[in-house]
Amino acid sequence: MRIVHAASGLMIALALAGCQRTSMSGINTQPMATPLEAQPIGTVQSSQLPDPSTDTSQFPEKPSTDTAMATGQGAATDTAAAATALDVTKESMVGNWRVSNGPSSCDMFLTLTNLGSGSRGGTRGCAGELTAMGSWEVAGKQVILKDRNGNSIATLYKTADTRFDGSTSSGQPVSLSR
Repeated sequence: MRIVHAASGLMIALALAGCQRTSMSGINTQPMATPLEAQPIGTVQSSQLPDPSTDTSQFPEKPSTDTAMATGQGAATDTAAAATALDVTKESMVGNWRVSNGPSSCDMFLTLTNLGSGSRGGTRGCAGELTAMGSWEVAGKQVILKDRNGNSIATLYKTADTRFDGSTSSGQPVSLSR
């Protein structure tokens, strides 16, 4: 019987030891760095801004437009590009491309994952028609970018090892480069 009482006493002692309260006395609650002292600031000046309608010297010159695109000659330019285009393979297109579309630029990602009649692709930070890009395909020497419904939104031709030039369906110039 003594062994049972000794064993039960030991069990109670172990159970109570597990319920011991821990102390936070070993943790340093002081901040590690000293706070910065306030510093004096300089004076604030004010003046009247020039009238933008009379003083135009502060603005840069208006960019010139591409006359081939403005006069509707984009198709003729594409025809010339098609005649001198380099051979292109689907595998060489895979990866990240920098896109220039008129005055803006963005990123394009092309994969070999099948999506409809083409391969999956997408853009980030693009404007206009290229925001709807969902797939792409190679047809002969041209690369066709398509929207999520499979409609062509741009046609490009390889003009250098890491450059493609062409136009969107609306006639805007577009180029890809790495």
